[in-house]
Amino acid sequence: MKIVIIGGHLSPSLAVIDKLPKDTQILFIGRKFALEGDRSLSAEYKIVTERKIPFIGITTGRLQRKFTRYTIPSLFKIPYGFFQALSILRKFKPDVVLGFGGYVSLPVILAAFFLKIPSVIHEQTLEAGSANKFLSRFVSKICISWESSFAFFPIDKTILTGNPLRKEILESLRFNRSKSTLPTIYVTGGSTGSHSINSLVEGVLRQLLEKFNIIHQVGDAKEYGDFESLLSLRDTFPENLQKRYAIKKFIDIDKIGPVFQNSDLIIGRSGINTITELMFFQKPALLIPLPFSQSNEQMKNAIFLKSKGLAEVYSQNELNSLRFLQVVTKMFNNINTYRLRFNSNNLLVQDASQKIIEVVTNAAKKKK
Repeated sequence: MKIVIIGGHLSPSLAVIDKLPKDTQILFIGRKFALEGDRSLSAEYKIVTERKIPFIGITTGRLQRKFTRYTIPSLFKIPYGFFQALSILRKFKPDVVLGFGGYVSLPVILAAFFLKIPSVIHEQTLEAGSANKFLSRFVSKICISWESSFAFFPIDKTILTGNPLRKEILESLRFNRSKSTLPTIYVTGGSTGSHSINSLVEGVLRQLLEKFNIIHQVGDAKEYGDFESLLSLRDTFPENLQKRYAIKKFIDIDKIGPVFQNSDLIIGRSGINTITELMFFQKPALLIPLPFSQSNEQMKNAIFLKSKGLAEVYSQNELNSLRFLQVVTKMFNNINTYRLRFNSNNLLVQDASQKIIEVVTNAAKKKK
């Protein structure tokens, strides 16, 4: 089978790639650069190419949620992305196209429809992303992660498969927990990092290190220089505190599972893949939703996890560094109650990757 996989949401796409038959020919289409106007290479480009999977970066645009100097130029890129996708698909001749949402999927799925190539999309969120909702009329099948998403798609071609977890996550439970006497906090802003979260940590970093080990995934956005700033700050601390602060631009994909497993508290955004992983590990979390997420999606995700007893939720404008420190301290004073309150009700669908592959394989067979 020849398959095109479209990036945008990296974690579930990698989970599916890991489960595909070894003789599958894969072409990955995604974003080469992390942010518009920033030439930092994206995490998906780095990770996919490290796995020796052919990667083509597509140039396309999107409707941005806030007006910037890139908004108008981005709109003009949308037609270009469609014609670029047509050329890529005609050359590769896939049996099926699999998209994981986001604006990159739009031109590729539409090009597949134009060329009569079967396509499947996967929806990670509790509801439906705008790109997937629009594309649902053009695809063969729609895989959803949660029952609540049935309300947003045509029932006759929608299948509950679950949200796939990467093998590095699934296999990490075999790792032994760290023997450090101090509790550990993992701070992450996602693959691109979060300047707002990084700033909260920077303001009280020394106070945090007096009580905790910190693993901090900062990102590599050149606009703010957070990595260099925090690294310089760490170097001003006594050696014993420096050793408690592990600062990384990225966490290697084979290490992310053990990082989750060995952390006592996770601090970060509330994308649905993060929510899924927190539920899998049953880890307490301080969630600071991305303010400009589509349809306030991240806030809905965060409130969902809080309703299950596993998280505290604060909007970005509710926190300054001092308030952030107070919240973290209060959570650790009651850290054991979160897992006791956690109510999963078997929400996570098992073998999600394999279920998606079955849908994709059936779609490809119908073409033949």
